[in-house]
Amino acid sequence: MEHKKQRRIFTLSTKQLLVTAGIVAFLGIAGYLVIIFGGKLVVNEEDLILDATTTIETKDGKEIAELYNENRTLVSMEDIPEHVQEAFVAIEDRRFYEHAGVDFQSVARAVYRDIVAFGKVEGASTITQQLAKNLFLHNDKTWMRKTKEVMAAIYLEREYTKNQILGMYLNEIYFGSGVYGIEEASQLFFSKSVSDLTLAEGAMLAGLAKAPNGYSPINHPEKALDRRNVVLQAMDDAGKISTETRIQAQGKTLGLDVEEPEETPWVDSYVDLVMKEAAEKYQLSVDELQRGGYRIVVNMEQRIQQIAYEKFKNDRYFPGNTEGTQGAFVMMDQENGGIVAAIGGRSYQLGNLNRATVTRQPGSTMKPIAVYGPALMKKEYNPYSLIPDQKRSINGYTAENVVDEYAGSVSIYEALRVSKNAPAVWLLNAIGIDYAKTFLEKMNISIKDKGLAIALGGLSDGLTPIQMMESYRPFVHGGKYIPSHTISRIYDRENQVIAKGKQKQTQVFSSQVAWNMTAMLTNVVKNGTAEAGDYEKALAGKTGSTQHPLVKGEYKDAWFVGYTPHYVSAMWMGYDQSDKHHFLTDGSSYPTMLTKSILKEIDKQRPLESNFVKPENVETLPEPMDLPEINQLEASYTFGGFSLVKGKLTWSMAEDERIVYHIYQEQDGIDKRIGQVQGKNEFIIDDAPLLKTTRYYVVPYNPLTQVEGTKSNTVELSL
Repeated sequence: MEHKKQRRIFTLSTKQLLVTAGIVAFLGIAGYLVIIFGGKLVVNEEDLILDATTTIETKDGKEIAELYNENRTLVSMEDIPEHVQEAFVAIEDRRFYEHAGVDFQSVARAVYRDIVAFGKVEGASTITQQLAKNLFLHNDKTWMRKTKEVMAAIYLEREYTKNQILGMYLNEIYFGSGVYGIEEASQLFFSKSVSDLTLAEGAMLAGLAKAPNGYSPINHPEKALDRRNVVLQAMDDAGKISTETRIQAQGKTLGLDVEEPEETPWVDSYVDLVMKEAAEKYQLSVDELQRGGYRIVVNMEQRIQQIAYEKFKNDRYFPGNTEGTQGAFVMMDQENGGIVAAIGGRSYQLGNLNRATVTRQPGSTMKPIAVYGPALMKKEYNPYSLIPDQKRSINGYTAENVVDEYAGSVSIYEALRVSKNAPAVWLLNAIGIDYAKTFLEKMNISIKDKGLAIALGGLSDGLTPIQMMESYRPFVHGGKYIPSHTISRIYDRENQVIAKGKQKQTQVFSSQVAWNMTAMLTNVVKNGTAEAGDYEKALAGKTGSTQHPLVKGEYKDAWFVGYTPHYVSAMWMGYDQSDKHHFLTDGSSYPTMLTKSILKEIDKQRPLESNFVKPENVETLPEPMDLPEINQLEASYTFGGFSLVKGKLTWSMAEDERIVYHIYQEQDGIDKRIGQVQGKNEFIIDDAPLLKTTRYYVVPYNPLTQVEGTKSNTVELSL
């Protein structure tokens, strides 16, 4: 019985043992399979797409800014020299090309050394494991992290070639000092591309992989040198370089060439516009730009941007009653609409309020685009048409001239030159607000205002400097509007063009109206409200200012919008918040002077045009005529001809030979006009009376406006 009982116990124990062994085997196989094939659960394919730095550069290849989460420039393995690749493999994972993601020989060796030392002295992570950890497990602190690392490494080895894995590793790795990837590290420490690295330089970078901050050649040059030599020794041990080559390389200094990063605060305003445009026009968010590795070519002209930035530092151009006077300036190439410069504020920093995109009351800079341009598109108006200049109420709105003086009537040309308010409001009412707004809408200016205050820039929301700049472009380009833009081209990380900044033009005004406006606005600069400042070459433009609502006699906004044959610009000055303690002590003369100062500096860098060139398909607009006052009219008799005795009137000669002189004879009732001459200062009276006294006078006449001037002194002719 005892024997049978022992046999049953033995049989039962054997079964339990077999079951237990089977379970253990099953779990082992299952675990093995999970490790081998479960990497897919750890690997996130999105993480394999490395963050890359987006660069912003000018058309001539000058890099002006970088946008990134991780400062990384991706390079292909073809661009990484073989000796650089070998340096990393020799020091980090000598059996890289032999294992399948996990080097079990290294693991066994590490375990053995840990046991001997009674502590952890050697790691055993392969390059593939390091890549897996950095890509997928950098935030994983769980006890399963090492297992997941192995799973992910095995998966990567199964899905990618050794060349691809090493390439990802070299592009992903952190090198300290805020740079990621072998290319940026090469640029940082040696100011050269990775393709130009020497053996010693590549070995130094490979030495940083273990502890980029601890072996930093900038902060710890001696440690970096020792570590580099360890890498070179590892390459010698692995048979990748000869002993002689190793000794020569170890004898070199670190050879650092670290360039101090250039401070470029002058680009911040422009970069802000680039990021806004990338998001609005090309659906590239800031987050996408900071990871996507794009190359954005922009229209900035570096010297103009720097000139404007430096000029904005000069306090004498900003007439504020206290600190904090602000300004904005934008300039574009009128040919293609490319923004060549943008200043979003004084001492602007990226992330601040970019005032180039903030709406302000445009004041009288509105007159050319909302009143005079649209009016001249009607047949009944030309630059010398006379319009009322009277203080009157129109539909409950009364516009006053700045000096509260009125001429009764004035030409459009003259009203624009001296920026009269009353004529502009009258004319807007005459042509119709809805009609005028159709021209604004063609220039992407949509306003909800419906009142006559539009003529004077009295808008509920205002316009931005960019909008004002764009709106004057039709005057210099045959009447055609084009949206401005900062971005010329966008390349993806594969260097393929994915966007081009081409803009569609819209015909707003006729070419004749555009030329007439240019002629009149040129006169505004030479002889009108925009005389302030010093710039002798071709410039047309309009000033604008708004009265401060809380401080009588002071200003809230000051503008100058103008253009040369090549560039169109807009400048605003004022305070971000206007109250009784913040106001401008002067108006539009200051943005006018500053704009001219910027143009003068640009002209030193590249000569600007001296004149606007009239298009062939338009007629010349005559210069305005100033009628003289004649106070030296004289009368005498002359002899000869069919009439033995003739009368002769003479007067002082005016310089403008276009002036016509009307000759009048006084008589009861309405005086009689007996003749006229042009470009002369005498008139012969063939039938001069001999037996009675006759009185005469001369009146200058402007054939452009068809208006007579002031009559001369009166003279008598008698024998």
